Amino acid sequence: MDDIERFLREDLGKKGDITSEALFTTETARAGIQVKEACVVAGLHEAQQVYQRVGASARLLSTDGADVRKGDRVVEIQGSIRAILKGERLALNIIGRMSGIATETKRLVQQCKKINPKVRIAATRKTTPGFRLFEKKAIILGGGEPHRYGLYDAVLIKDNHLKLFRSIEEPIQIIRRNLPKHHIEIEVENETDALSAARMNVEIIMLDNFPPEMGEHVAQKIRAINPDIIIEVSGGITAENIEQYASFADRISLGYLTHSIKNKDFSLEIFKN
Repeated sequence: MDDIERFLREDLGKKGDITSEALFTTETARAGIQVKEACVVAGLHEAQQVYQRVGASARLLSTDGADVRKGDRVVEIQGSIRAILKGERLALNIIGRMSGIATETKRLVQQCKKINPKVRIAATRKTTPGFRLFEKKAIILGGGEPHRYGLYDAVLIKDNHLKLFRSIEEPIQIIRRNLPKHHIEIEVENETDALSAARMNVEIIMLDNFPPEMGEHVAQKIRAINPDIIIEVSGGITAENIEQYASFADRISLGYLTHSIKNKDFSLEIFKN
């Protein structure tokens, strides 16, 4: 069972849409999904898949990642009334959620690249269980980076790892011995650990919860040791303070892009044939 099928099963259960099935039989209709506020639209491909699964046909009038205006129609649907109503809420939920993430990501990307054209905006693993791939896709559609998708695809030594060792060097040495083909990213919370990691020539150093002035100061010291180290900043970064980090960071990761974003508002209007 893939994600779309699982989402439909969650909404329909074993009995299906009992209201629509009681009201209608074979009647057909057409419908349109329109945006109620300007945004970067995302999730159209997934909405189309929803309607294919329930037996209706959906034609996309826009493309994922495009800027749309209030009132624009983004999908046209044809099929039985039962099918259209069966897929309505799931399709709208997916588009609304993904569009909210893509829109905010694009805003931050544009905001930061005015200051530093090379800076990258990244997601984190603070995602909705079961919906991570869609949220990460929305980040990409907004011009950001997905970062790692899970614990399986990148090495990131975090604070709770470090607490179990006597020094910061020890886990770095162990990772290099056990995972020699992987780049190492390490999360640090103070200047001493940041510079120790830099002397070990790890590939990425994440400055976690550093105030902007301290982050810039430590970044300069890291680059003096090894200018090839990627410097990532994370923790406590918002739209209000992100510009203070953009000037010196190579990458900025923000959990709120996936855990606190408000959905964009879309609606479906149905018409009798």
